[in-house]
Amino acid sequence: MSAQQSVIAELEAAITGGTAERRVETLRRVSDLFLMDADRLNQAQVAVFDDVLCRLIKRIENQALVELSGHLAPVDNAPIEVIRRLARNDEIAVAGPVLTQSPRLTTSDLVEIAGSKSQQHLFAISGRNALEEAVTDALLVRGNREVTHRLASNSGARFSENGFTTMVRRAEGDEDLAEGLGLRVDIPPRHLRKVLLKATEAVRTKLLAHAPPDNRSEIERVLGKISEQVTRKATAGRDFTRAQQNILLMKKEGRLTEAALLEFANRRLYEQMVAALSMLSSASIDLIASLMQGGRSDGLLVPCKAAGLSWPTVAAMLSNRFAQQTVSEADLALAEEDYSKLSLTSAQRTLRFWEVRTKAMTAS
Repeated sequence: MSAQQSVIAELEAAITGGTAERRVETLRRVSDLFLMDADRLNQAQVAVFDDVLCRLIKRIENQALVELSGHLAPVDNAPIEVIRRLARNDEIAVAGPVLTQSPRLTTSDLVEIAGSKSQQHLFAISGRNALEEAVTDALLVRGNREVTHRLASNSGARFSENGFTTMVRRAEGDEDLAEGLGLRVDIPPRHLRKVLLKATEAVRTKLLAHAPPDNRSEIERVLGKISEQVTRKATAGRDFTRAQQNILLMKKEGRLTEAALLEFANRRLYEQMVAALSMLSSASIDLIASLMQGGRSDGLLVPCKAAGLSWPTVAAMLSNRFAQQTVSEADLALAEEDYSKLSLTSAQRTLRFWEVRTKAMTAS
C-alpha cells in the first residue's frame, strides 16, 4: 500500500491549496491506482479509496467526473459511495455509465433515483442488464415513451402484475410497444391476449414472424380465437329497428348531425352508427351494414363521402366499427388519401349503383 499511501498523502494538499488541474490529476492517479489493484483489494482498502475519491469529487469539474464514471461503472467492487454520488449527479453524462452498468447500485438506490431524476436518468436505468420488479414499477410511474419502449425490449427486466398491466395499456395505439411486449418470453398469456386483441394486423404479422418458438404457438392460438370472435361479431345478425326509430326521431328534431354520428363512433355504438350513416347518405341499412362488416376500408369511404362527412368522423368510424379490431396509423393515412381524392359526385353515383345491384341480387 506504499504507493497508495503516497498518492493519498498528496490529497490534502490538492484539496486544500491545489489548483483545479492538480485536483484532476490527483483524481486520475487515485482512480488509476484503484483500478490497477481493484481485484486484489479487501473491503477495508476499498473503503479508503472510497473516502479519498468522495472528498476529491466534491471539487472536480464534470468532465473529469465523466471519465471517472466510465472507468468505475463496470467494476464489481467499485467504491460504493462514489458510485452513489455519481449516479445522482444531475448531468446524465456523469450519471449515465454507472446507472446503466454499475453492480454496486442497490434496488433502493435505483428506485429512489427513478423517482426523482430526469427522463435521461430513467432511460439509463431501463437499459441495465437486470432490473427487479420494484425498479420497473418505479420507472413506469414516471417514465416517458422512450423509457417504456426500452423496458419492453430489455429481456433482463422483470415486471410485476401491475407493471405488465401498465405496459399493455400503453401499448394500445403504440405499434412498436405492442410488438416489443408481444415478443417477450415472460409475458403472461392473459396479457399477451390483451396485446394481440388491440394490436393492428401489421403488428400481429410481425409478432408471428419474429416471435421466439415458445411464444409462436401461443400467439397462433390466441390469434385464431380472436379471428373467430371478430368473424362472429361481424356476421352476427343485427336488429336495427330500434336504432332506426331513434335516428328518425333525431332527424325530425334536427339532432341528426355529423357530431352525433361522431359520438356514436367514439362510443362504439354499432347499430346507431349504421342507422345514422344510412340516413345521412340516403343508403339502405343492409348496404351500410355490409360495408361496415367488410375487412377493407375503401368501401365504407363511399357512403361517408356521399354524406359529406369530414375526415375525423370517418377515421373514428373506421377505427371503432369492431371492438376487437384496430386500424393502424399507416392504414388510416392511406384511407385519408383515398378519401380526399374521392369526389362527392363519384361517391353518390357509386352508392346508387351498389343499391341497384344489391336489390337485383336480392330479387334474383
